[in-house]
Parts: sequence; C-alpha cells; structure tokens
Amino acid sequence: MSKCTNEKKINQTKITKPNFIYSVLAWVWKTFVAKQYNVRYTFKTEIDKKSGPFIFISNHASRADYIFTGIPMLPAKMNYVAGYNEFYRSHLAGVFKLLKVIPKKNFTPDGYTIREISRVIKNGGNIAIFPEGMNSISGASQPVAIGTGKFLKHYKVPVYYSVIKGGYLTSPKYNLKDRLGTIEVEIDRLFTPEELETLTPEAIEDKVNRALYHDDYAWNKEKQYRYNIGENGAEGLENLLFWCPRCKKQHVMETKGNTIFCKACGNGATLTDTYELVPFDETCVIPQTQTVWFNMERELIKAEIQDENFELTEKIKLGMLPKYGLLKNQATSNIVGEGTLTLNRKGLTYTGTKDGEEWSFFIESKNLPTYGMCTDLSRFYTFYKGEFVEFYPENKVVEKFFLATEEIHRLNGGKWQDFKFEK
Repeated sequence: MSKCTNEKKINQTKITKPNFIYSVLAWVWKTFVAKQYNVRYTFKTEIDKKSGPFIFISNHASRADYIFTGIPMLPAKMNYVAGYNEFYRSHLAGVFKLLKVIPKKNFTPDGYTIREISRVIKNGGNIAIFPEGMNSISGASQPVAIGTGKFLKHYKVPVYYSVIKGGYLTSPKYNLKDRLGTIEVEIDRLFTPEELETLTPEAIEDKVNRALYHDDYAWNKEKQYRYNIGENGAEGLENLLFWCPRCKKQHVMETKGNTIFCKACGNGATLTDTYELVPFDETCVIPQTQTVWFNMERELIKAEIQDENFELTEKIKLGMLPKYGLLKNQATSNIVGEGTLTLNRKGLTYTGTKDGEEWSFFIESKNLPTYGMCTDLSRFYTFYKGEFVEFYPENKVVEKFFLATEEIHRLNGGKWQDFKFEK
C-alpha cells in the first residue's frame, strides 16, 4: 500500500464543527495570552452568538487576529479559514486539526475549501474568514479577494465583521518581533440574509471593502498609543519603504536601530514608539506616515509599468511543500531549486531547476492578482497549477514584485482592482 501524501490527507479530510477543545483553547488564550495585547472590544450592535450559522469576516491586521476575533465571539465557535500551505508547518498543523481549521489556497480557486465551508454551514456551524487573503503588508487594508461578494451572497446567512485597530503596529509584517501596545476591535453586523438576497456580488464586495478598510498609521497619528518597539524598531522597514522621497532612488534605504535612512543622500528619520517618523533635520523629506510613503511607491511603480518594455528580473531560490512529513523549525517550504524570476507586462516566468532538473513555468498577469507572504518580506509565494511555489530572492525586491504584479494585473484588465473609494 502506497504512503498517503500530505495533499491527499488534506483533500480527504471532512471538516466538522469545532468541539469542546475549541472552548478549552480559547479559555487558555483568553486567560494567558490575550491580556498582554491590551485589547479593547466594542460591539456596535447586539449579536446573538448562540444562533448560527453565520459568517464572520475581519480585516487582517496581524498574525494574532484569531485571538482578537475568536475571543469576543465566545461562546460561539467558528471554523477559521487559513492558508493551505500553513497546514504543512509542524507548529501549526496539530492546532489547526484540533480547531477544525479549513485550508484555502490563497488567491486561486479552491473547490475543496468551498465544499468544506458548505458542509460546516449546512450543519449549523459558523465560518470565520479574513477576505483580504493575508495579513496586511503595509499597515493598511488591501481589497478583498476576487469572488468575496459572490461567496457571501451564495450562503445567505448573517454576516458579522470586525475592524482590528492597532494589530499591525503590534505585529508588523516587516519585522516578526511583537511590540505590545493597545488594540481596539470594533464588531458589528454587516449583512442580513435579506440584504444579501437583494444586493449584487459587486455591491456586496464594495460594501465589505468600505467596512473593513483601516489604516493603522493614520489611526494612531490621532490616538497616539505607545508600542514597545525596543531598540531595533525600524529593522526591516527598508524592505517595505525602499524608495527615497528626496533623491528619488530605489533600493537605497537602510535601517539601524530605530532609524531609517538613505545610503545615497542621507535623507532619514527616527521611528518613535507611536510610529511617527521624525526627520533627522529640516532638509529631510519624509512622508506624513508610512502608509503615505508606501502609496507613493505604488504610484511610482504604476508609472514604471506604463512602459511596454518594463521588466523586473531577480535570481531566486525556489521553495515547495514536502510531499510527505511536515516542515520543521517554522520553515515555510523546502528549497528544491534555483533560477531566475522575471516579471513583465505579460506575466511571471520562472526559469531554472527543480529537484535537480530543468524546470520553468509562466503565469499570465490576468491570473496573478498578487502573491502570498508566509512570514516577512524576505520571500513570497503563489500557486502554479494548484501547486505551491515560494520565491527567495537574493536582493530586497519582494515589495517591488508585489506592487508591479498587482498594477500589471490591473492594467491588463484583471478582476482584482483597487478600491472604488478614496482611502
């Protein structure tokens, strides 16, 4: 008898509603973990937590969002939906199994996920999903994944939502070290079954985007909550803010301690514990917030890709998921090859090796809205013909690949467009 692969094990699993173990683990997290985050919950409407099924959605601010959403909804139990590839990681696989988490291949169609969500809802269970597909990279929300409106309309159950504020400042994507401070979570009802019946999928999606949108940096500019950023709070920020607003050069930013500065012209600022960027002196050019800086980079890339000959090329190592066994030491994939990754107006091409043999693939831009990011800005991933592929670049170019890929997708008429409202 042949050994069962990881993929087959996952696809053969029939997901049931969470049992008492969910309540036990939730009590442990509430008692011993959640308190350190200083979370403040506000219910803007009364919710019947004991009456299901329902779907709960939220902006995806941080790595700890399951705590910020699961605890306030108790005693209701929810089947969370999480990234398919996370089920291959040894420190997560066991907990996911206990909590009846449903896997989803992010940013690509996944029939198994829909089947299991349908099974849970049919049996009276509740679903919790972060429709952005991954936690925020920039500190502000991104548009929800393609098909979110159609998904919610299909099930016609009550939809509740939360907006997590301060989650990104606690667990930023550019640095994996938590910085404890203050988090506010607002919870409300978004749709009744009757409203879903009358609205188009497009109208539903637009309302979801408007309800979930949040910018942590703009929010805390007003709140002025303090976060324990430590002595190296800016470390890794250059991977996100790679362009100098003064000399206009790219990939020249560096960080040291709590400072970010340009190697080319000396422009720079100091990061405070409220996430303000204080310029070194009056000659420095520093955007009002990190989000503003990030959005300026997007506009820069939008202009670059107008050139039909635009091309971004990088040497990378190729990672894939193991056929058998789980990834250890919090790894996100096994390195199986190396080669060149090229992005142009047509799409993404990998040319190199896989398991010691020549291998290449191409993904058309219309089928590539964005990427996933398992940990920080050191690597990124997508799915090719349903198979997980992760890229480890030699240089700090991950965010530029993200921005260029997203804007090329939009330029070529892809379905994942930007918000329809002013942010």
